[in-house]
Amino acid sequence: MTSSSLRLAVIIGSVREGRFGPVVANWFAEQARAHGGFEVEVIDLADYPLDHALPAVPLLMEPNPVRTDKAAELAARLAAADAFVVVTPDINRSYPSSLKTAIDWHLAEWDRKTVAFVGYSGKTGGLLAIEDLRSVFNELNAHTVREYVSFSRYFLLFDQSGALLDPAPFEQEAARMLDSLQWWATALTSARAVSA
Repeated sequence: MTSSSLRLAVIIGSVREGRFGPVVANWFAEQARAHGGFEVEVIDLADYPLDHALPAVPLLMEPNPVRTDKAAELAARLAAADAFVVVTPDINRSYPSSLKTAIDWHLAEWDRKTVAFVGYSGKTGGLLAIEDLRSVFNELNAHTVREYVSFSRYFLLFDQSGALLDPAPFEQEAARMLDSLQWWATALTSARAVSA
């Protein structure tokens, strides 16, 4: 497995109207493509309304739910990824329910893969959401990397076109995180191939 064949899924976790997630995710996807270690695709959970695409909400999960075409498409895209970057805001000191639903409806898709985070919010920069997500993904047997990117007071950091006003420190954070993500994704992808 060469690093250039690693597949990275950048997941937009918020589906709220007026959300800022796509701006952050598009910026990060550009950084990941420039890094050169991954084939990058963006998965927007707003394109997969799981509350309508699945037969029951996670609180009433069935053992083997019958998935609609859209839900099956999301599962296939997640399964094809070797690594994930979750883009999330803080909402009431945690992450969005849309993201929790997407995580809970998939198990094997996360197993023995690596996950990193890009957070954004007012004061905390998404760190409270990231902290919660680490424990959830660890429970799903995924490895979360230590490095992250955080945008505190994000609304002051980007211009109207979605470009950062002072990109250098965030580009450095992204590069460090991508290096770590690439190392772990390479190791875990190789290990999965041996144990398959």
